[in-house]
Amino acid sequence: MKENLNPRMHSAEHLLNQTMIRFYNCGRCFSAHIEKKKSKCDYRFDHALTEDEVKKIENQVNKLVRANLPVTETFLSQTEAEAKFNLDRIHKDVVSDKIRIIEIGDYDAVPCIGPHVTTTGEIGQFKIISSDYNNGILRIRYKLK
Repeated sequence: MKENLNPRMHSAEHLLNQTMIRFYNCGRCFSAHIEKKKSKCDYRFDHALTEDEVKKIENQVNKLVRANLPVTETFLSQTEAEAKFNLDRIHKDVVSDKIRIIEIGDYDAVPCIGPHVTTTGEIGQFKIISSDYNNGILRIRYKLK
């Protein structure tokens, strides 16, 4: 994981991922590039997003931002974490007896080693700046205001 990962953008990625799971049952992004100015997430998907779908996703993420949900961390044993979560994306060199779980209210919970905001209200306005679909992959690019 990048050393200078932006907490606002990274926390927004968590909200976007859970929104994509809830709306489309597509799973979390399999690739992400998180930067301060703009970021992208790639999903295995079956179609290009319509304008209405883009707005629906934006509206949901911004609703969660406005809800000012707490962003908390808990630690589970490796065995507990494996029973509840897919640990494939956790880098093997940082796996220890305890796995850090980031929870955003009751909306999202996932193993993660990155930095996060303390509440979703710190994220700011979420805006999808573009999306494209190619060969089963949907790429969503977003920024924060």
